[in-house]
Amino acid sequence: MAAFEISQFPPLALGFFGLGTGYLIWGPQELFGFPPRDPSVDRTVGVWGIWLPGFCQFVTGTILFVGLTWFQVFDEPALYMAALAFSAFGIHWFALGWNRYRGNDPRPNAGMSVAFVVLSVLGMFVFFGVGDWPVGLLFAGLTWVYVTDFFASLGISLAERVLGLAHVVTGLWLMYLTFAVTLNFAAGYSLPPA
Repeated sequence: MAAFEISQFPPLALGFFGLGTGYLIWGPQELFGFPPRDPSVDRTVGVWGIWLPGFCQFVTGTILFVGLTWFQVFDEPALYMAALAFSAFGIHWFALGWNRYRGNDPRPNAGMSVAFVVLSVLGMFVFFGVGDWPVGLLFAGLTWVYVTDFFASLGISLAERVLGLAHVVTGLWLMYLTFAVTLNFAAGYSLPPA
């Protein structure tokens, strides 16, 4: 087997951007009720959910897992957690987007949200543990999203507005992470996370 050099360019910005875009599309709709939900809006939001947060994160997670295991071009152990999170969150966004597109019942999302709270707390432990507080803070935002999503899935209207706020705040943090990681890798900056 040929040996590959370690890459200094994990595709983190793609995953951050995809999820951030999804949150900035879904969040304002939940927080402000604009545009009001109807089948047309749900189809549009569903398509965005599948392609941006779904596909971008799935591709990122797949590249990280393949790079860590098959080709060993990434060697930072915390990237294993990133690969797990991007893959799982990407697949889950395929389901969220499809369910919104089809107008399916959101109540089963309550069970999903429990699993994603566990995954988000795990991410906080890993990234705060390795001193990467910006990504640890992202996982704190994700924990907020999925704790709130549990209650929103049960039809509690205030929870949907809080979920919208969590999506917007976490989405803006994801845009910062996209900006910082891209400048760090492409232009030699050392913005957190450096």
